Amino acid sequence: MKIAVGSDHAGVEFKKTVTDWLEKNGYEFNDMGPYNEDSVDYPDYARKVGKAVAEGEYDSGILLCGTGIGVSISANKIKGIRAAVACNPEFAILARQHNNANIICFAARFTDKATIEKSLHNWFTTEFEGGRHERRVNKIEPCC
Repeated sequence: MKIAVGSDHAGVEFKKTVTDWLEKNGYEFNDMGPYNEDSVDYPDYARKVGKAVAEGEYDSGILLCGTGIGVSISANKIKGIRAAVACNPEFAILARQHNNANIICFAARFTDKATIEKSLHNWFTTEFEGGRHERRVNKIEPCC
């Protein structure tokens, strides 16, 4: 499984937690930036990761910003992307089970290392349930 990873400047520190966890657990990944804490615009990195996942270059993505909200909104503008903010490990499970999320987003300013690691574990080990959820996920695609 290939994972695209990105953040804004607020997420750089915790992105190291993410990439260390991915490496330790045998996932192939690409850190798409940024690589320091100089101020950047989160939509640029959300778009980079989102497009790479939407185009099939990567199986899924992980994004971080201060709240996780900005990168989630930005990534969700890309057709085929279902980015979900995981506030806790339970949200990570539900994002996959019910929403078939293909990008998980984290709030770097409000989430600790243990929560991110447990959320990653839950997200990668949970499968989409399909069934009634598939009908709902199909309605998520842009309508206009």
